Amino acid sequence: MNTGKRLTSSFYQSTAVVDICRQLIGKVLVSHIDGLLTSGIIVEAEAYRAPEDRASHAYGNRRTRRTEVMFSKGGVAYIYICYGIHHLFNVVTGPKDLAHAILIRALEPIDGIDIMLERRKMKKMDFKITRGPGALSVALGFRSTMSGQSLFSDTSSFYIEDRKINYPDDVIAMGPRIGVESSGESAAWPWRYYVRNNPYVSAKRT
Repeated sequence: MNTGKRLTSSFYQSTAVVDICRQLIGKVLVSHIDGLLTSGIIVEAEAYRAPEDRASHAYGNRRTRRTEVMFSKGGVAYIYICYGIHHLFNVVTGPKDLAHAILIRALEPIDGIDIMLERRKMKKMDFKITRGPGALSVALGFRSTMSGQSLFSDTSSFYIEDRKINYPDDVIAMGPRIGVESSGESAAWPWRYYVRNNPYVSAKRT
């Protein structure tokens, strides 16, 4: 297993959530859950910036039981259930009370592919194993009960590493986020980054 340097707390503290989102492309999301190691390269992610972003759960600085974790100091996970089924993994960024977050939409598997296949109830390898935020959360074992956990603590069950995987600028595409069409002008903001022609990217690949 090729390991890299775990991202520290300072990486997540910038107020420029869109810049952090771009920097996460090529980083490696690692989980040590239920005693099992899995990981994958982040190949697609979306930024959400409260309070002005209508697509954000914290739009208008809305504080609820679910969104409260988004107001934490950057460097924790925000994992929520979508449509009562999918557990979606987000990275909280920025200083405390800012409520910026980045949805991890797709991974290219590295470690523990056999474990991912079992969790996804798949008999053979297919790009859909970690294509989409719901799929990758199943593959890596993420659950909404883990929301609020640190991404950089020594006791963290998941974290993000820099393994020096660098994509040239012309390989990384940007465009509108997925599934936020009802968010007014926010729907058109080009805050989704992804690796061009990567088969694990969830939608609208170029």
